[in-house]
Amino acid sequence: MTIALRYAAYSDVGCLREGNEDSGYAGQHLLAVADGMGGYAGGEVASSIAISSIRSLDTSDDPRAEEMAEVLQQAVEKANESLALRIRQEPQLENMGTTLTAMLWSGSQVALIHIGDSRAYLMRGSRFEQITHDHTLVQTLVDEGKITEEEVATHPQRSLILRALDGKTPVDPDISISRAKPGDRYMLCSDGLSGVVSKKTIHETLATESDPRAAAKKLIELAIRGGGPDNITTVVADVIETDGDHEGPTVGSQVVGAADQRDVATGPNETSPARRAQELRGSGGDTAEMDPIDEQAPPPPGTYGASPFEERAYDDYEASPPGDRDPEPEYRTRSWWPIILVFVIVVGAIAGGGYYFGSRYIDDQYYVGVSADGENVSIYRGIDTNIAGVDLSEEVERTDLRVDSLAPTDQEALQNNIDATDLADAEAKVEDLQGEVEDSERTRTDSGGQETETEESG
Repeated sequence: MTIALRYAAYSDVGCLREGNEDSGYAGQHLLAVADGMGGYAGGEVASSIAISSIRSLDTSDDPRAEEMAEVLQQAVEKANESLALRIRQEPQLENMGTTLTAMLWSGSQVALIHIGDSRAYLMRGSRFEQITHDHTLVQTLVDEGKITEEEVATHPQRSLILRALDGKTPVDPDISISRAKPGDRYMLCSDGLSGVVSKKTIHETLATESDPRAAAKKLIELAIRGGGPDNITTVVADVIETDGDHEGPTVGSQVVGAADQRDVATGPNETSPARRAQELRGSGGDTAEMDPIDEQAPPPPGTYGASPFEERAYDDYEASPPGDRDPEPEYRTRSWWPIILVFVIVVGAIAGGGYYFGSRYIDDQYYVGVSADGENVSIYRGIDTNIAGVDLSEEVERTDLRVDSLAPTDQEALQNNIDATDLADAEAKVEDLQGEVEDSERTRTDSGGQETETEESG
């Protein structure tokens, strides 16, 4: 039995963004989606570098199954090193980063590597499941039972990522190995799709659209109908058995989004059809991000090519016939400064935690402070910070020690929080405060007794 892939990759700028920071790749042995961040230029550079760094894995020589995870890990580390080099060359890109979700194939063996909040889904028969875990603040809150899945969509910090490739911190991806079966359908996407289209609707679309190209186009269309607030990228791939499949696998690779548009050191050949098409259409970006990059064979009709969705909001697209569409669309732009401001606040709040912070970092922080009602001494885990309604600390122990029993200097220190290295250290600091209160009480008692004896002797 010979297993192969039939796939399609598409990317769209969406309705509100001025440029596409997403990148995607689909080939015979590699599927990948990267969602860049850090502003228009930085985001598209980061996602382009990530895709360009790992696409070399899409070769005719399959890696041995036992080496797949290591090969993927090394490729992602190389991508992170490339980001670091680019930042050194262009310091203005210091805040750039990217998610990355990629699948490497060797026969029926599949290695999945994931970092960030882009996603991978698997549809196998009637079963449909998300096979990646979002590295976001809201997902951490869901895991801890602090918010529900339904609250994620409206949470003010739903886009805050805890892990990413940023060229500054060590790579910490999730890696897994699984076995694919003929009939499986995999879908990778950026959060511009999964954050707008419900899991149920994604499942229904993948189940009803038999062709990967039609399914990918439909999913992007649905995200546009939902307002298209972000860039949208999706890769849909069917696992087929070549001996019994009349259409056969897809031939050639597809690069979409920013990786198909930017000139990066490890990127596509500048003389490729996609590069020449980009030069012809200029810097306006009026054509969608769906050009073929494979120079060996032309794409089959409908596989890639210009997308209408990047030209305007979906309603405008539906309203006008193809010949009458305005070539100079107007975009509803959104300012980046609120997002950047929130990011700066978070970075400052975690005192040097870097570009992002992880839930493990928060869980390892402890301090002694005042209870919520202001009466007792309490031990807290986390960071004494509240961002847009999200409290990054929780009370783990409320002691019997009253604040008003402490000396004024200790009360002042408590109001400013007494940092601890761990729970045991926090408990030791509470014992020290308790000891000072007891010493103070003994001193007052002894002093009172001495005064009484003096009066009696007089």
